[in-house]
Amino acid sequence: MGKAKIGFIGLGLMGGAMVGRLQDLGYAMTVLGNKDRRQLDIAISRGAQEASTAKAVAEASDIVMLCMGTSDHVESRMRGADGLIAGLRPGAVVVDFGTSLPGSSRALALEVAEAGGQFLDAPLGRTPAHAKDGLLNIMASGDKAAFDAVEPVLQDQGENVFYLGAVGSGHTIKLINNFFGMTIANAMAEAFAMADVAGVDRAQLYDVMAAGPLHSGMMGFVKAYGVDGDPSQLAFAIKNAAKDVGYYARMAEEAGVDSLMSKGTLAALNEARDMGQAEDMVSQMVDFYVKRFQA
Repeated sequence: MGKAKIGFIGLGLMGGAMVGRLQDLGYAMTVLGNKDRRQLDIAISRGAQEASTAKAVAEASDIVMLCMGTSDHVESRMRGADGLIAGLRPGAVVVDFGTSLPGSSRALALEVAEAGGQFLDAPLGRTPAHAKDGLLNIMASGDKAAFDAVEPVLQDQGENVFYLGAVGSGHTIKLINNFFGMTIANAMAEAFAMADVAGVDRAQLYDVMAAGPLHSGMMGFVKAYGVDGDPSQLAFAIKNAAKDVGYYARMAEEAGVDSLMSKGTLAALNEARDMGQAEDMVSQMVDFYVKRFQA
């Protein structure tokens, strides 16, 4: 049997890198982009076929992958007369690589199953640079037989491919993961700002903290900006962090519980986003806390 024919919707930095990796490995690709055509045009120049609708992507593909920003974006491509579900081949598998609401994934999985396909939520860890080399962390969940069928393709894209159970579990774990990471990042950012207020050296503060059990990679990412002036080590925009922590809070609310810890993190991220830092990287939350303490 030849390689699966793959459709891909959402060629931003991450999606573009993922498509490039699949093309390097000889997969036939059908692609659908949005307003920014940079990654789309690169894929087309390397032999990918451009589709005009999500339905057309599905009609050409054994596996359809989405890498989009929000649940609303995913749902808009999945539903409707020109949507992906309308064009699904029998037995096709849809894989949502974005960070979406678990409830949305469960609803879409039912609709895909009714159309004769299967749906996996498979959010990602790591960066576009890792995607280029097939070194992503992939948190997949959904029908086990569907996962088994597409696992070889996921292994081509990821260094660590997890199967996490029932549909929605991948997005649930990703949202918990991102809530935790963004809370640590905000705590470190405020710590640096507090060091300024208290008149102690940021680098010395970090050295003491990092020598003990508090040390983590996330602390190091924030230190890269707060001490060394390099925001690129944590290539994750404040607007996206606010979206993910907001989804976590919504997930908690839908589960009937009150998340205490997410409130401060989400309030800070939302305020920084609305004050003009939406495109800044999360490590630049240091500047937000500095400005707030000076107000």
